[in-house]
Amino acid sequence: MPFLRTDHWRCAIVHAPLAELVEAASLNGFPITTLPDIGDHRFLADPFGLWRDGKLHVFAEAFDYRHPKGTIDVLIYDGTGRMLSRESVLEEPWHLSYPFVFEHEGEVFMLPEASASGRLSLYRTKSFPREWERVEAFDFPEAAIDATPLHYAGRWWMFWTPAGSKVERQSLLNISVADTLTGPWKNLGLFLNDRAGARPAGTPVVVDRKIILPTQDCQGTYGRGIRLLEIEGLERELPKVTPGLTVSIPATLRRRFPDGMHTLSAAGQVTLIDVKKIGLGPKRDLLNMKHRIFGA
Repeated sequence: MPFLRTDHWRCAIVHAPLAELVEAASLNGFPITTLPDIGDHRFLADPFGLWRDGKLHVFAEAFDYRHPKGTIDVLIYDGTGRMLSRESVLEEPWHLSYPFVFEHEGEVFMLPEASASGRLSLYRTKSFPREWERVEAFDFPEAAIDATPLHYAGRWWMFWTPAGSKVERQSLLNISVADTLTGPWKNLGLFLNDRAGARPAGTPVVVDRKIILPTQDCQGTYGRGIRLLEIEGLERELPKVTPGLTVSIPATLRRRFPDGMHTLSAAGQVTLIDVKKIGLGPKRDLLNMKHRIFGA
């Protein structure tokens, strides 16, 4: 992290379905509710959501620059957009982020980014939304970054980036396939090498018979923006990936958060995003030292 340079993310709810936003190729003109600022040196990012009992449950990475790893929080909103609660629901000895939550066969699963653990782990809820257990039968052979699953044409597909160098983590799109969610998974290989938009950044959605995958544009800065990829040929196990349109930061948020956006995820009739500003702040090691000495 450069001295005095830090990324400050802010999550938001766009009140429109993801497919509608993809067709419009714009986030402008839709009502937006921002999630709370959680304090100095802290942020929420990577929002994914599910509706249960008329309430929107937003899962997000919670990060504090004074600590070395992220955890997963859930924020619960009622149908009017009023926040009811926020609490931590998943923590491991390693960094967690990108909490991709989804339903399958009546159960709720979470597939967070956890490459620092050396593996990709799938979690299943024991008591939604607060208690989670690891699915030991899940068999994915890579420590994939921002792994994004899709059930399509009767099979499971995984879009992911390898845990390699900084450039590789931001520019390589791999695709894997399995007959069941738990696997075994087969890597079909590398399908795109492009820092302008290859690392997964949200929920795949089918629009006009094409799979649209949000990805991160990491040119110049991590998570600069969103580019949509068009993916065809999965049913033949011959994926074709075509770079598509870019989606810009909403105009209503651009003045406060002009420097990036790296999540575009579906949650029923709403869509979740995060935007960032690059600000000034102490280096992480100085913050850690202050926290150890003063406990703040």
